Amino acid sequence: MSAQPDGPYGPLIPMPELTPDALRAAVAKIAPSRIPALTQHLFEATTNAQQTQSLAPLRAFVHSWAVFVAIERHPQRAARLRELERLLTDGEQDTAEAVTEIRRIHETAETEAGLR
Repeated sequence: MSAQPDGPYGPLIPMPELTPDALRAAVAKIAPSRIPALTQHLFEATTNAQQTQSLAPLRAFVHSWAVFVAIERHPQRAARLRELERLLTDGEQDTAEAVTEIRRIHETAETEAGLR
């Protein structure tokens, strides 16, 4: 795992390696309620990889959960993302700014995870 400084409010955990086991351990620490979803996604990705004889489903799994961890390990970032998603769902204001900020949060997470 590699630590990422975050000012006075650092991340809850360092960014883990991009392996299923490391991602599972990270999710267990920062969002244990999401372990069943991670396990189901990994099962589906493994099955699809075997059926298609392609690593693409496993790469998608790693990408998805690495971004999730990169976002959730920063509580303020995760809370802001949930707020933006709620704004989109409610449709109470112009969604263009919310979509732009959501995209920026995901891009930052991808960079932190080493996916960009």
